[in-house]
Formats: sequence, structure tokens, C-alpha cells
Amino acid sequence: MVSVKKRGFFTTIQDTGRLGFRHLGVPVSGVMDRYAARLANSLLENQASDALLEITMTGPELLFHEPTYIALTGADMSAKINNEPIELNEVHQIAPEDIVSFGKLKKGLRTYMAIKGGFQIEQILNSRSFYQPITKLDRIKDNMELDYTPCEAYSPRIIQIKPDTFWKRNKIHVYPGPEFALLDDKQLEGLFANTFTVAKENNRMAYQLEEHLSPNTYTMLTSATLPGTVQLTPAGKLIILMVDGQTTGGYPRILQLSERSINLLAQKKYGDKIEFVLH
Repeated sequence: MVSVKKRGFFTTIQDTGRLGFRHLGVPVSGVMDRYAARLANSLLENQASDALLEITMTGPELLFHEPTYIALTGADMSAKINNEPIELNEVHQIAPEDIVSFGKLKKGLRTYMAIKGGFQIEQILNSRSFYQPITKLDRIKDNMELDYTPCEAYSPRIIQIKPDTFWKRNKIHVYPGPEFALLDDKQLEGLFANTFTVAKENNRMAYQLEEHLSPNTYTMLTSATLPGTVQLTPAGKLIILMVDGQTTGGYPRILQLSERSINLLAQKKYGDKIEFVLH
């Protein structure tokens, strides 16, 4: 068991999500950066679907009561074990009463902490991913206790890996959305010739961008959306739906991000720049 001494800004338990329930209005949820999460679980030879911590912007302080092994990937938040700095993308052994903590955010936005065997919390609709109102909590809380299966002896086949650094880039690769043809020449030029800035309004539901396209009067029936769908509002605002985003929407779906681009965007924070590149 691990005790949460400090929760951090926004720390959740996530896995690969609730697949097969979108027709009931249930978002997929799950990890925002699938690449980083898969890497963390792979280092521990876990299943890709094993639950891990998704740590956003500032990290928690965690007290471990049984031996285990952990791996950290994604954003660099100056992680430490017992106040000794540790590296990302490596396997680290944890002893009873060890404390894992985090410091300054150096790069990226979301860190993933996998634990050997995954976190063993309740499954709801075949997933352990936090998402209110499906789950009671939207994030971990101070003094909360998280279960895991202790592991005293583990000999990892890979103890360190050098990951792809694609998330440091700012080019977001996209495909035409169902209403892409509605865009006029001026809007198309604005979409692909300009750089956009991540707005303060960014979270697991959606990312908004500060720059706008020209206003429009496009109308459409409410239709299905996906994580990575880019919606255009009448005011010209661009909204990029993420993993906790709604399953339907009434704004034109002008673009669709690839999974790789969703992973990249998940590591961007307020003020970061992005560019759209059409496939």
C-alpha cells in the first residue's frame, strides 16, 4: 500500500480507458499520453492496460509501505526517492518506508508513474481510470491509500531506455474532419500558415487555443466526436477534445488529431506553441 502524503496539483489513476461505452455517452478517459504510459508499463513488464499514476504539473508525495519497483516517464518533474534525485525512463527499486516526491517541472506537463503489477483499485466499466461522475473521485486526495501487490524480487530485462523525443516538437499532425470542406480559403490559410498558443483553458476534457479563425455561421446537427477532434465555434475559437471530452458535439469537426499528436499535445502547457500539419 502507498499513502498519499501530498496529492500534487492534479494526480489521477489511469489505464487504457473505458472502451465500448461511447454509445452510452461515456468518454474513453484513460491516459492522456499513451506513448509515455506504455513505456512506463513496458519497463516493468506490466500489461499495457495496468493502472498507473498520471501526474500533472506538480507531483505528489507518496509513502510506500511494501517493497516494489516503479518507473517514471513523460514530463520531468525532478523526481526523488528519499530526497535523492532519480532519472526518468529507468526501473527503480522501492523499499518499505521509502518516500517518492517531486520538485520543479523542467519539461513537459504530465509524468507517468507505473508500479510493478499496476495499482489495484476498483474497476468500473472495465477500467480503473478516474472520471467523475463514473468514479467517486476526479483525482487522488491527501491521506488516501492506494493498493498494489508487493514485489520483493524482480530482475528487469531492460533497466533504462532512451525514449522518442517527438513530444518536444510543436507540429501537430492532423487529418481532415467531417466538416473540413466548410472552411473557406481565408480560414484554411489561417489554420495552416499560423502558429497557435495553448490557452489557459486546457485539461483532460479539451484544449483551447488563444488565436481564432474568422467568425462563421456554420450549422450542423449534433454528431459524434472523438479524442483529438478539433471543433470550430461560431466565434472562430478552436477546441481540441481530449480523452475526457464529450462523445457528441454541435460544432463543425474540422480536423482530427492522430494518436501521436494527442500524445504530443498532452505534454503541452499554457503558453506553448503548436502548428497544424495536414496529412
